[in-house]
Amino acid sequence: MLITKDYSLITLKMCFHSKQSKAATEVENRFKAKIEKIALFQPKENINGFDFALNPIITDEQPEVITHYNWGLIPSWSKDEEIKKLTLNARIETITEKPSFRNVVNQRCLVIANGFYEWQWHDTKGKNKSKFEIGLENEELFAFAGLYSIWQNPTTGEEKNTYTIVTTEANPLMAEIHNIKKRMPIILCPEDEQKWLQHEPIKKFAYPYEVNLVAKNLNFGSLF
Repeated sequence: MLITKDYSLITLKMCFHSKQSKAATEVENRFKAKIEKIALFQPKENINGFDFALNPIITDEQPEVITHYNWGLIPSWSKDEEIKKLTLNARIETITEKPSFRNVVNQRCLVIANGFYEWQWHDTKGKNKSKFEIGLENEELFAFAGLYSIWQNPTTGEEKNTYTIVTTEANPLMAEIHNIKKRMPIILCPEDEQKWLQHEPIKKFAYPYEVNLVAKNLNFGSLF
């Protein structure tokens, strides 16, 4: 079944798996920006947040440039990188309160993707579950709402650029799929991407902010 309703795609507390499988020219054309270091651009079918890999983003400082930051935000005050395991996502409801995020609320970025993955649990322990791929129709490119940080290693002086994906309460579609956490990532409407970068009030992007979504059950190859 194809989902054709408008749903706000805003992420789970746990959006840890995404994809960006489009070619460089398609990404550049969609976002009207140039890739800064083409050697770093690697289309991927499955991006695991816990790999803390470099992924393509666009920052508010350079909206005409596609650069690569590591997933897992490291606040500027952090003594080491360990905190990145806890900052793959940022809850929009508490983003202005949490020490990890409150100082970067206006360090906005677009996290480029064309899908993400979540699992629907069929029992209380998650031993039996179905994997879903969620995104826009025809696997079109989109942007997650993100925040970024530039961290300097206090020991080596090395700078590391990192980001987090902002999440919100699940809409009805995502509440049914992500039925344990009931959270989802914020996917921005194309016309709102610049508003995000230009620091529109952050709460405007919380559920029930809406985009059109489709979800595919990868266990059965059917649309949900």
